[in-house]
Amino acid sequence: MSEIKGRIHSFQSLGAVDGPGIRYVIFMQGCPYRCPYCHNPDTRVFDAGIQMTAAEITEKVKRYKPYFGNLGGVTVSGGEPLMQCEFVSELFKMLHENGINTAIDTAGRKPDDKVLEVIQHTDTVLCDIKFPDEKMYAEMVGERLEDVKEFLSLCEKSGKQIIIRHVVVPGLTDSDESVRKVVRIAKSVCNPVKIELLPFRKLCVEKYRKCGLAFPLENTPECGEDVIKNLGLSVKDELEKL
Repeated sequence: MSEIKGRIHSFQSLGAVDGPGIRYVIFMQGCPYRCPYCHNPDTRVFDAGIQMTAAEITEKVKRYKPYFGNLGGVTVSGGEPLMQCEFVSELFKMLHENGINTAIDTAGRKPDDKVLEVIQHTDTVLCDIKFPDEKMYAEMVGERLEDVKEFLSLCEKSGKQIIIRHVVVPGLTDSDESVRKVVRIAKSVCNPVKIELLPFRKLCVEKYRKCGLAFPLENTPECGEDVIKNLGLSVKDELEKL
């Protein structure tokens, strides 16, 4: 058995918004991206967190298996879990051996052999499409939209269940056309099961302060549920177009 260890930030035992059903959520440590609305700035650095083997985590997870039902399982989030591909692959293999469903919550990454191995052992992919064009990705995130599209295309070809997520930020990504562009990007490379619009929130402000970081959107208002509802109609309309 491999002794490769992953760097773990934290665990959430019974998550209800991290993929299908009830999920045990593992937050990985380390992320190269700098999304302006990031809610977990404390997961950015790579040399923090605790180190655990896939076997150790599998033993923790097995205690919660009765709660998962037919849909639930384990979601690996972050940070960016695809920065620790070897560990996530090994963990997902072990979880499958124990009859536990797997999901990854990711920003996507340019596919390579390591990413492909993760996807082969993943049941559901939750992937953010953060902005509607390459320029905003470069300026706001430090990532390439083209890499995200390639990643989603790989997931599609691998026959995975795909859920697209998009954070709606007032004054930044809350226009009807912006959201429609995101839907069109998703449809151009994959057949998403659904697209989830997530309202921008500022519960993370205290985390930034504790990390000694400025929150870029501290003066931006939170997104109202009415905005999400209205934009949701645009998403539905765009998804139904041929």
